[in-house]
Amino acid sequence: MTTLDNCLKTLDGALRSFAGTVSAKRDNPGTDESSNLTDEERRHAAGLMRVNHCGEICAQALYQGQACTAQSETLREALDAAARDEEDHLAWCQERLTELESRPSILGPAFYAASFALGAATGLLGDRVSLGFVKATEDEVREHLDRHIEQLPEADGKSRAILAAMRSDEARHGEDAARAGGVSYPLAVRNAMALASKVMTLSTYRM
Repeated sequence: MTTLDNCLKTLDGALRSFAGTVSAKRDNPGTDESSNLTDEERRHAAGLMRVNHCGEICAQALYQGQACTAQSETLREALDAAARDEEDHLAWCQERLTELESRPSILGPAFYAASFALGAATGLLGDRVSLGFVKATEDEVREHLDRHIEQLPEADGKSRAILAAMRSDEARHGEDAARAGGVSYPLAVRNAMALASKVMTLSTYRM
């Protein structure tokens, strides 16, 4: 595709993410699970799923930014494939938020813009650096999902099933990036990424 085509594709993806019109290609893993929550448990589950919904918006932006500046078509195709998985995650989280009588974070557009810029800048540093960023990001996301699975109300089988499926996909994305030659990021960079994740989590849980 031409540069203009890529830009229009990115804009379309961003608009669909914010409008809540992203459709999942796979069935929602939480469909057949039970969920009988008190009002307090429902609010807590909604806060956690709002964080994860915003996290998926960030993932979309990172992959789209990296794809825009990727130096090889092979990497661009791999990033597009991973982004399609993230669209499923985004749709699942949106559906669960609706069931929990809640809404996405109002900070989503700001986090999207910051994540897209970061992804594009990373892509300019070369494919191996970009792949390493995918690996480091997915490692952080996997740990984040582990914490949220533990923090969900015991009765919320629906949200737990969704997060478990998301975790499986994120682990695969990270492993694929490592096998493709992604560089290992130093501890300082990974600590900075963990701090950024914490800021996003604290701000979007209620907003």
